[in-house]
Amino acid sequence: MDAEQLKTLQGHTVDGPLLIKPKVFGDERGWFFESWNQKKFNSAAGENVIFSQDNHSRSVRGVLRGLHYQLDPEPQAKLVRASYGSIFDVAVDIRSESETFGNWVGAELTSSNHHQLWIPEGFAHAFLTLSEVAEVQYKARGFWNKECERAIRWNDPKLNIGWPLERLEGKDVALSEKDGEAPMLKDAQSRGDIFK
Repeated sequence: MDAEQLKTLQGHTVDGPLLIKPKVFGDERGWFFESWNQKKFNSAAGENVIFSQDNHSRSVRGVLRGLHYQLDPEPQAKLVRASYGSIFDVAVDIRSESETFGNWVGAELTSSNHHQLWIPEGFAHAFLTLSEVAEVQYKARGFWNKECERAIRWNDPKLNIGWPLERLEGKDVALSEKDGEAPMLKDAQSRGDIFK
């Protein structure tokens, strides 16, 4: 399991998120890879990570979920992968005292590249479905808690996320009502709805 900080991919330089590239063993019969290994992941993340729950979603092309995060007392970290199809996965630094506050990193996660994105606490997360259908699985540290849940607008011009909208083949972005009404980062910040 190789891990690299998202410094050379799309977006900015941000410490915390990691792009995990599992070793895939394949031949004419198919392939095999470890999608999760506690010891290797802890070494890559530099800490002992214990996950609380696994989540699985299915989305059609153009669906954008996020930018989601949870505040104390139940913040969440996520290890995300596309088990079917293709997504553009994004993490935004919303740690108010971070030198990279408001910066984002992104990577394409597909069922063929097997890459995973580690998004620690302190980051908002979103993904855009690029394939006709995608299934996304992620491990979460911290349980879902409606009282702690927050969101930031996906197209906040201050964030200027480089969503690959040209890959939607003419479809519009499809959002939940909650995500469509999410505040801009500056409004979330003025309400104290970011990480200290």
